[in-house]
Amino acid sequence: MSAIEAVERASRVCEAVFKRLVTDETLTKKDKSPVTVADFSAQAVVNNILEKYFPNDPIVGEEDSKDLLGEEGRVLREKVVELTNTAVNTPMSTEEVLKAIDRGQYAGGSTGRHWTLDPIDGTKGFLRGEQFAVCLALIIDGKVRLGVVGCPNLPYDMSQPEGEKGVLAVAVEKQGAFQRKLNVKDFIETPIFVSIVEDSCNASFCESVEAGHANHGDSAKIAELLGITKQSVRMDSQCKYVAVARGDADIYLRLPVDSKYVEKIWDHAAGNIIIQEAGGQVSDVNGEPLDFSQGRTLSANKGVIAANANIFGTVVEAVKATLSNKF
Repeated sequence: MSAIEAVERASRVCEAVFKRLVTDETLTKKDKSPVTVADFSAQAVVNNILEKYFPNDPIVGEEDSKDLLGEEGRVLREKVVELTNTAVNTPMSTEEVLKAIDRGQYAGGSTGRHWTLDPIDGTKGFLRGEQFAVCLALIIDGKVRLGVVGCPNLPYDMSQPEGEKGVLAVAVEKQGAFQRKLNVKDFIETPIFVSIVEDSCNASFCESVEAGHANHGDSAKIAELLGITKQSVRMDSQCKYVAVARGDADIYLRLPVDSKYVEKIWDHAAGNIIIQEAGGQVSDVNGEPLDFSQGRTLSANKGVIAANANIFGTVVEAVKATLSNKF
């Protein structure tokens, strides 16, 4: 429950930042300052709650407080402290907020317990008022054991895209995957499952909105090999993992854009276990499991493939054929 509470509160902070700070002007100027405030504030909120419940657990987080220090960081720092205090029970001082943010500097690794947090996954989706996610996972001895993904703008039922929005997806190892309505106090959790599509020609992709996050040319070749003609579901962030986990789409590919790029663990840990506990499978582009024991990055892997178990092997082979000799 503590992890769920942390993600719910951080999601509320992000929504508050959007309502207060994102304007037509910030979008026109491509001003990313609102997402910066939300990143820092959400990380402070989550880390503060984790410290309360798990004081000895280190955290692998995306942010540190260096940009908030001194006179140069004063304006941003004041906004972060103000927004952080909208989501905590006991007001936090500036020093406490900065300390909470900096709890996320753990190096990760293969032994012991640690958490990994992405306070806002999908920054451009956030700024557009579309899909973004707050993602938290617990890693024990290099393996993801629990994942929580808060998706404030994701429809609870994709068949009703203009209906109620706000989804929290949670999975615990060997206990299944579930979704509940975000920021609703009825606490009703519904099991979620990947699709049962058995032939890849009947499948659909869930792909990034941002072209820079994937190689859409390679994706088109893979789609041709798999006989896929359905229109892709496009959204930012780890909401894609949630969409595949509950059968809104069948395949998620994050293909390498170059040979040097290395994925960060906070971008995939929570989504990885949610897919698996929903009955799907996840690997890198070579069919190898994602290795979360390497520190702050997935340095042993390239790219990500997620799909339901019926078509997963076929998808992996199509990816291998397309990327042969590239990575």
